[in-house]
Amino acid sequence: MADAIFHQSTGIESSAPRSRVSRFALAMAAETLFLMALGSATRVMNAGLACPDWPLCYGELVPRQQMNFQVFLEWFHRLTASSMGLFAIALAATAWWYRRSLPRWAPWATMLALGLVLVQGLLGGLTVTELLRFDIVTAHLGTALLFFVTLLAIGVALMPYQGMGTAGKLPWVGLLAAVLVFFQSILGALVASQWALHQCLSDSGLCLVMHSHIAGVVPPTIATLTLVVLVWRTPALHPTLRKLASAASGLVVLQILLGIATFKLRLQVEPLTVLHQAIGALLLGTLVAFTVLGLRDSTPALVDSATGSATPPDVDPFPGDRANGQPA
Repeated sequence: MADAIFHQSTGIESSAPRSRVSRFALAMAAETLFLMALGSATRVMNAGLACPDWPLCYGELVPRQQMNFQVFLEWFHRLTASSMGLFAIALAATAWWYRRSLPRWAPWATMLALGLVLVQGLLGGLTVTELLRFDIVTAHLGTALLFFVTLLAIGVALMPYQGMGTAGKLPWVGLLAAVLVFFQSILGALVASQWALHQCLSDSGLCLVMHSHIAGVVPPTIATLTLVVLVWRTPALHPTLRKLASAASGLVVLQILLGIATFKLRLQVEPLTVLHQAIGALLLGTLVAFTVLGLRDSTPALVDSATGSATPPDVDPFPGDRANGQPA
């Protein structure tokens, strides 16, 4: 009896840091999604150089005299990005503080997130000093997406989840779809950063870039819909995986419709353009979450419904979860 009470108490103590880090990472991922949408709004409103200097804006923390809608967009984008840097430091510090109660990979994953946000800050400065050079703008978005999925993967990997062992190879299909969506997003960033649609329609310039993005829709769409079909045909699959697959199917259809609308309207409706990028990032995040949970499902652990701690049956799927002899 005393042994059982001791193990239950240890499980509660160990699960609390995991839950804390998971919630922190997922909240940061949500803010990053908002930050990417804000950056897209800044670009489509031609506010990318509204603050001509960096890191200040007109040499001030708050440019009151020059403040207008465009300046506010760029200034608020920088302010939100700065907060993400502070949060990334706090996330890494929290993970290292609780490292004995976390999987071995968790603190290092938060360090990766911190490194990405530092690179992102540097690229943000270069987008201003290099006057929105298209390759830097594209790298800026690509790094933001990597930062977003890193945070999401950390949060999903640490959240309580009881796998059913039925996912099979579905996570690898999800991973393929996520990779294809990521590269399609990079193609979209190249189109946006060079205003390729406008140039292609006006003087036939950069049509190759534009047509590459249009043709690039096919592989991620096929991969995502293949995943959805396989999920429907897999019996006894975890309900969360089914919901994520259904969400992915809805998002990919919505993304295609938004792409058609932005093309037909020649990017004249700014909210549609912003929504197009945001839905693309959300689709990527959904596929990443499916992949992480699917991998956990492929090596199921017995999860105490009260504590959320994992007790592997024969093989520990996450060896680092039981560091120093403590249960995960």
